[in-house]
Amino acid sequence: MLIRGGRVIDPINDRDGLFDIYVIGEKIAAVKPVKGFEGSRGQGVKGGKLEPSNPGTLEPFIEDDWTVIDAAGLLVCPGFIDMHTHLREPGYEYKETIKTGTMAAAAGGFTSIACMANTEPVNDNASVTRYILKKAQEEGIVNVCSVGAVSKGLKGETLAEIGELREAGCVAISDDGRPVMNSGLMRLAMEYAKQFNILVISHCEDTGLSSEGAMNEGFVATKLGLKGIPSASEAIMVARDIFLAELTGARLHIAHVSTKGAVELIRVAKKRGVNVTAEITPHHFTLTDEAVIGYNTNAKMNPPLRTGQDIEALKQGLKDGTIDVIATDHAPQDSVSKDIEFDRAANGIVGLETALPLCLKIVAENVISLSELVKRLSSNPARLLGLDSKGSLKVGDDADIAIFDIDREWAVDSKKLKSKSKNTPFDTWKMKGKVVKTIVGGKVVWSEPTVSA
Repeated sequence: MLIRGGRVIDPINDRDGLFDIYVIGEKIAAVKPVKGFEGSRGQGVKGGKLEPSNPGTLEPFIEDDWTVIDAAGLLVCPGFIDMHTHLREPGYEYKETIKTGTMAAAAGGFTSIACMANTEPVNDNASVTRYILKKAQEEGIVNVCSVGAVSKGLKGETLAEIGELREAGCVAISDDGRPVMNSGLMRLAMEYAKQFNILVISHCEDTGLSSEGAMNEGFVATKLGLKGIPSASEAIMVARDIFLAELTGARLHIAHVSTKGAVELIRVAKKRGVNVTAEITPHHFTLTDEAVIGYNTNAKMNPPLRTGQDIEALKQGLKDGTIDVIATDHAPQDSVSKDIEFDRAANGIVGLETALPLCLKIVAENVISLSELVKRLSSNPARLLGLDSKGSLKVGDDADIAIFDIDREWAVDSKKLKSKSKNTPFDTWKMKGKVVKTIVGGKVVWSEPTVSA
């Protein structure tokens, strides 16, 4: 396969310019500057505009049966890696399956996803992990990594067999969807995680403050007559887990940060040398709690949508490096779980297919550069999850590649989403930026139907 003449953004290898990418089998075989644009980083872009590819870049060894993708005018980068996906299988296949979830991932440019443990049965033992990974090999069209549970049954009472989960293939542990309220148990989990060199992903929520809440505590909640969840619920647990990470030396990753207070705590902890990283979601840096007005259950999630002040803090965290990753927290819910009273409705939205254009909005706002965006969506998640041959386009790496059109305008139609569930707050939104092709292991697994190769 030859991907010809696209603007390649590969921050790990300090590339931003026009390159041809050669793929043999499942690996990157060569990355060569387009003729006429050889030179230092950034060359290949003239006057800030993408130049058409040069047919003269084709090498003599290209055979007639090679697939040639003309990427002129398109952006090419390492495939996105979502550290936070709920695939719902096993147990909740009426909401999502490995097959439909990976289709949604491919449509969004994600070549690898890490699926959370809140399935039925819970992924708290090696047999469930092996089942998920085997099913993913059989039915998934992108790479699926497994996140095991911290506690058995996600009950926060007894530690799961972390060593066995690691040996079975888990890349991280998390009780996501629920916090680990018992500090002693969380300390023990971190000690074992340190021993087995596995990442701890923490859902930070003090249920003593949040358990009766349905949305962010504040003016909008009061206006709607809904019980609120204070931002302190998140910040308190972020602080606790930072101290536990400092105590144990474990690698801690804070999931779906939503508040200004949490960002400030993480920033200070990093300066102090604590081994902590953090993620935010596109919906948390795009929507405020005003999206709930009208009792829109597709704007109900946990943590809840916060205020404009919180959004500005999240963006600043991206800008200064406090926030390492952008993750989707893709959480499919069937219509029965959403089409009920707001305080009874299930939490979560589908996010894999809308992540890229929402991220490109903050690039357009000069919050971060395209290169920094690729770090947050690809190379940083690869590093944290230990995916050594991903998140980069150097020779010998896996040929997992996203190709997208930064200028393509389109409207979200929830009925056309590849995810089995359609619970998005962005239905009918006008978006800019669209994935054209997704390549996994040297094979095209997704092509935008209206765009020719």
